[in-house]
Amino acid sequence: MLTGKTVILGVTGGIAAYKAAYLASLLKKQHADVHVIMTEHAKEFVNPITFETLTANKCLTDTFDRNFQFQVEHVELAKKADLVLVAPATANVCAKLAHGLADDMLTTTILACQCPKLIAPAMNTRMYENPVTQDNLKTLRSYGWTVIEPETGYLACGDTGAGKFPDEHLVMEYVLKEIAFAHDMKGIRVLVTAGPTQEAVDPVRYLTNHSTGKMGIALARMAMMRGAEVTLVLGETAQIPPAFVNVVMIRSAADLFREVTARSGEQDIIIKAAAVADYRPATVSDEKVKKKDGELYLQLERTEDTLQYLGEHKREGQLLCGFAMETQDMEANAKAKLERKKLDLIAANNVKVKGAGFGTDTNVITLIGKKNTRHLELMSKEAAASEILNELMEMRNR
Repeated sequence: MLTGKTVILGVTGGIAAYKAAYLASLLKKQHADVHVIMTEHAKEFVNPITFETLTANKCLTDTFDRNFQFQVEHVELAKKADLVLVAPATANVCAKLAHGLADDMLTTTILACQCPKLIAPAMNTRMYENPVTQDNLKTLRSYGWTVIEPETGYLACGDTGAGKFPDEHLVMEYVLKEIAFAHDMKGIRVLVTAGPTQEAVDPVRYLTNHSTGKMGIALARMAMMRGAEVTLVLGETAQIPPAFVNVVMIRSAADLFREVTARSGEQDIIIKAAAVADYRPATVSDEKVKKKDGELYLQLERTEDTLQYLGEHKREGQLLCGFAMETQDMEANAKAKLERKKLDLIAANNVKVKGAGFGTDTNVITLIGKKNTRHLELMSKEAAASEILNELMEMRNR
């Protein structure tokens, strides 16, 4: 996702400096051009060779190092940087950056940068909670920095409290959100539904389906990275929802109907990817189980049709996308659903096709609109999500 992007990773002198090595590795795996700048104190915790091996770039530490090309190095690096990330950031470096001090390679380079800047403070709890440190972080925010809040937990010094370096994967999400994609969906409100619903038969058993929520979660994540304000209505699933998304947990089809319809009027785009259990046990408890020819069977009734409601109450300018999972006559059935539910777009797949359907990391989707049909190849669910969002944005911009 970061191909062609240049990231400056600033590493300062705290015990969490060793975690920056894994962060550098994650950035390289996303194909970023990573340039690490270490403070002198950081070298006491991690050898610069570690970062040079991981990034294939020289690790910078000395402002007056003569072993480089003629250009003023900190200025040249600042010019080409797409993002600055200081992780971990000590209280000392936070103070320097907040007040424009430039007395080493890291602070000098950052002062010359005009790109987005992220900082992840990590320090002793008392240092972090000190009003001076909090004022410095507030000042950084006022200058446009994004502060990645530390976690609360057991610290290296033996104390327990705020100041722990955040999970490296969360830090990566901040980076990706900032620079992975153009923010062409900024200002757009998107509601995505994902995951299964559960319809209770009794206090122990329920009806459900095989949905994992992966496709809907991918849609929510990609829309968020493109700058949209995203609400994810999510059924019970083992999947972890994406960061920076408003998550509303639901269990039943009735929950889904209530939560989605309550929010639908405020949305610009609604993508219904949840796999709803189409039937639920009859509402009268003593009629749930009947006897027929000596056998017990379950009496069922249809659930609320959320998608039908959304189509019938769609406001002007709002786009509605649904999903169709079929085992035969996929295109014909999906087109009929598009018309019947008054959708703008439907993403259809055949669950019998290898690589498509529930629980996989890939999908094979056909995008069907009112005027055209696109057959997508086998691709990751995030790539498929991007194609769905592209199609919806093209409709919106027509």
